[in-house]
Amino acid sequence: MRVNGTDYRSIWDQDGQVKIIDQRWLPHEFRTVGIDSRDEFATAIRDMWVRGAPLIGVTAAYGIAREMGRDSSDAALQAAYETFDATRPTAINLRWALDRARAELMPLAPVDRAEAALALARRMADEDVECNRMIGVHGLELIREIAAKKPEGEPVRLLTHCNAGWLATVDWGTATSPMFHAKNAGIAVHVWVDETRPRNQGGLTAWELGAHGVPHTYITDNAGGHLMQEGMVDLVITGTDRTTAQGDVCNKIGTYLKALAAKDNGVPFYVGLPSSTIDWTVRDGLKEIPIEDRSGREVTHIQGTLEDGSIGCVRVTPEGTEGGNPAFDVTPARLITGLITEHGVCDASTEGLASLFPERSA
Repeated sequence: MRVNGTDYRSIWDQDGQVKIIDQRWLPHEFRTVGIDSRDEFATAIRDMWVRGAPLIGVTAAYGIAREMGRDSSDAALQAAYETFDATRPTAINLRWALDRARAELMPLAPVDRAEAALALARRMADEDVECNRMIGVHGLELIREIAAKKPEGEPVRLLTHCNAGWLATVDWGTATSPMFHAKNAGIAVHVWVDETRPRNQGGLTAWELGAHGVPHTYITDNAGGHLMQEGMVDLVITGTDRTTAQGDVCNKIGTYLKALAAKDNGVPFYVGLPSSTIDWTVRDGLKEIPIEDRSGREVTHIQGTLEDGSIGCVRVTPEGTEGGNPAFDVTPARLITGLITEHGVCDASTEGLASLFPERSA
């Protein structure tokens, strides 16, 4: 995506260094930073310098590559695996990327691992970009169908929750990819952007949409149900950090409430996801997916631009009040209209996923 006239991915390697967009400062300030050591990669993932399931996975792959450049022994590979695996428990892409790296590198002689690991990280980044592009291609058809039924000049009104944009992936995004494709195709759209508390990732989505020229409005998390009741939402598209084999979706806290409101108001609710986000070992999302509890400070304090133009943090609760911060919730498949993957659109069900991934259902 383009930032201030320059094309960027959210992570890349250049001149022997891995660089990322440091998302802690967005949307207030655009910064890039290099990360190198095992601890720096772990901190970047855990403390959300990078965030979003696909990007977390690719970041871990680059972290493995950097470690193999220092010490390519079996012990070093396993230590890096365990360090990165412990950073974020919910997003399945992290474990998927680490398992893929370990499986590809372990059979190799240690002397060959550094080069192979870097090639794998680059390949995974390229694959993620293409996956997300295809999610946009397939999701565009859903938007196009709605647009064909709208009165002349009236936009398709979309709602999204959290940030499943290009910053949460290597490029394009998952939930946002159909929106970008619609804009590119000349289809009028307007996006309702949930803020999303407590990290206010909606600010990142608004920043991305604005940079691409997509009309949008930033709203509080709890406004979506009202907008649906008023007939002001045609389609909901969110992302996911883990999807079960029967189509349950684990995503940013509050996604479940949006799905309930959509179901009650007859609004289609779709989820955009690369197949790497499907956990084929899990069936019941409510019982089997671990939900990350993050620091209560993310709830009691908020970062933003102060009146003097500086970036600062303020407390929004009474002193001494504790904050509860479950980071994700699970939306049961019965509330989801469909899943948009790089292979096409399917029902959120075991049978639906089997239609796109028959090799996994055998």
